[in-house]
Amino acid sequence: MRSLGLLVAIAAGVTVLGATPATAQTTTPVPPAVVTAAPQPATAGGNITISWNNFRPCRIVGPITFTLDGAQVASAASAASGSVGATVPASTTAGSHTIDAYNSCNKVSTGLRVVVPPPPTTTQPPVTQPPVTNPPVTKPPVTRPPVTTTTTAPVTTTTTETTPPSSESPSSSSSEPSNPGDGVLVLDKDNIQPGDPLTATGTGCPKGAKVTLKSLGQDVGDAVADENGEFTSPVRFANIEPGRHKVRAECGITLVGNVDVTLSSSSGGTTSTLVVLLFFLLVGAAMLRRQFTGLRR
Repeated sequence: MRSLGLLVAIAAGVTVLGATPATAQTTTPVPPAVVTAAPQPATAGGNITISWNNFRPCRIVGPITFTLDGAQVASAASAASGSVGATVPASTTAGSHTIDAYNSCNKVSTGLRVVVPPPPTTTQPPVTQPPVTNPPVTKPPVTRPPVTTTTTAPVTTTTTETTPPSSESPSSSSSEPSNPGDGVLVLDKDNIQPGDPLTATGTGCPKGAKVTLKSLGQDVGDAVADENGEFTSPVRFANIEPGRHKVRAECGITLVGNVDVTLSSSSGGTTSTLVVLLFFLLVGAAMLRRQFTGLRR
């Protein structure tokens, strides 16, 4: 009896020892499967990395699928752990979203916060205006109206002087200015005899200018131009000879007029002298004729 009890005790002890490892194995905790996404926050249209760990092996081997709010964004071969790249769709709104990772025997989720980048600002280059080039101003040529004279007007000046007659003194043959057409000198007579009055009228002088009249190198008159540049002055010759004479008016510009001086048959002492000389010549010729006639007889 004692042997039977000992055998029962030994068998019970073996039973307890055999059962103890099995109990220890069933109570060891198994870490849960996890999935993560980085970076946080992610940018709409940007790249992310999805990582997983502690996935249980499946009897049916298949890929692990990754979705963002139910739309697939990546997949990877079945493994206990690993990582895969994915792209957040550009249309994803800002805020919190869900990433799911699953296969035939695992399914885990994680959150993903998404931000929307501000729209790019486009800097317009400064507008460069081309330089404004004004066309050259072309002035129309100045056309001076021609000087119109009536049939009763005396001789007027011309822009080109002719060679002066031999009676003109060298001092009166000086060159005229380049713009004689700016004014006009008019003599009230174009033909006079010694002692006849002569008046000169001119235009084109500066306002208030002093006017000096000259002929044969002598001053023959003076005046002052009015506010219109006009003047009038008598012409007084100290010594005058027959022929054409030029009268110059100087007032800052030079105006020129011509007058002819003639001697008529009724002029005083010169005509009388000629008559007396002719008389004596005739008397002398008659006396010589008588003398030659007496000699012939």
